[in-house]
Amino acid sequence: MSLFTRVLLANGAVLAIVTLLLLFSPIEISYPVTNSQAVILVTGFLVSVLLNMLLLRGVIAPLRRLTATMRSVEPMQPGRRLSIRGTDTDVAALSTAFNEMLDRLEHERRESGRQALLAQEAERQRIARELHDQVGQVLTGVVLELEHAARRAGEHDASQLAAAREAVRRSLDDVRRIARELRPEVLDDLGLQSALRSLCTAAAAHDELHVERELELDGAVSPEVELVVYRVAQESLTNVMRHAGASEVLVALHHVDGGLRLVVRDDGRGLPADDPGGAGIAGMHERALHIGGRLTVSSGPAGGTEVRLDVPLPEGPV
Repeated sequence: MSLFTRVLLANGAVLAIVTLLLLFSPIEISYPVTNSQAVILVTGFLVSVLLNMLLLRGVIAPLRRLTATMRSVEPMQPGRRLSIRGTDTDVAALSTAFNEMLDRLEHERRESGRQALLAQEAERQRIARELHDQVGQVLTGVVLELEHAARRAGEHDASQLAAAREAVRRSLDDVRRIARELRPEVLDDLGLQSALRSLCTAAAAHDELHVERELELDGAVSPEVELVVYRVAQESLTNVMRHAGASEVLVALHHVDGGLRLVVRDDGRGLPADDPGGAGIAGMHERALHIGGRLTVSSGPAGGTEVRLDVPLPEGPV
């Protein structure tokens, strides 16, 4: 039955009971109304209101459950849908319409996010290429000119030129490092697994951090998935090196239940209680949503922090 029909029946039942009482009870109402008749009228009114309230509470209960469920839907955790059992057709239709709206919103969000991600990575690649080809070449030329000038200068000037050359060389190394971080060539040339190995090797050189690798990727995945998995691993390892104070970190990648799972777990100080999130974690959540994945950041089983990214693959492992 529709919601209108159920409300109509509830109110009709109350009016029917009142009518039957008036027809078959020895109650007489005359004018002017006596005190006893006034008490009977007020009592009958209150009883009818109470009865109507009890009947309508059961009718409106599905709407309250629907409202509570709608408020619990979290945009950063897609996939949750409304399911209200034992309700009328109107509430069921409203639930269906809300679920369809969520489907459209999540689809549009994934598509727009994927396009933004591709545009962002294209811009990163362009900037990295310009840094490497233009700024890098200019700095290389400056290093060569300083070396040439140092060979022809006196002892005092040669030491100053050597210091300037080393400063420029360090700047050149920084430019190359930034270019690699903007768009790692190994990801395009050798794939995700080799890119993660390179990332772990670079992280292991930081303050004697021991990095354990469990990388088991069977087959190929889409470029978007490769990019998101790499960026999440990169951001997670960066957080470990900057904030965790950890001595060991595990980077694991393997297939689970027809999908791909990345786990980065450290033994550091863990998430702060007052601010468990940040811009980096929010960015990882957004990247995960772009490919239909789910990111969870929690305390590890033995302390520290665990970042887990689960990505569904359309046809399972390939």
